[in-house]
Amino acid sequence: MSDTTITEGAHHIGLTVPDLAKTRSFFVDTLGFQQIGDVPDYPAVFLTDGTTMITLWQAENPDTAVPFDRKNVIGLHHFALKVGGNGSLEELHGMLQATEDVEVEFAPESLGGGATHHMMCTIPGGIRMEFIAPAG
Repeated sequence: MSDTTITEGAHHIGLTVPDLAKTRSFFVDTLGFQQIGDVPDYPAVFLTDGTTMITLWQAENPDTAVPFDRKNVIGLHHFALKVGGNGSLEELHGMLQATEDVEVEFAPESLGGGATHHMMCTIPGGIRMEFIAPAG
């Protein structure tokens, strides 16, 4: 890392979702995140896996909210979280296939032909999420 780098990694990722309870449940019940706070009248919840914090905000009017289109909308294309290895990635893949409102875009595969593997899915709320098992 350069001595001139100003930032020190991500503090949190903030996502607006159409169903706060459903997306919170995905992170807590499926991925094992813990809720560390909330603002009920905002409404928002704050979740962590011990490394990364995710902030979820309820869309004001989910019925008129515009879903993300990764090829035509400027902004978040996806975000990626690391997992502990290929075994964890395969296990997660199986869980996600059975999780309501999750659509697996592609199963675990090599990233660019190397030893790192990844998979992509859409989580409740329509947000694209990648899981990566780094090599080594």
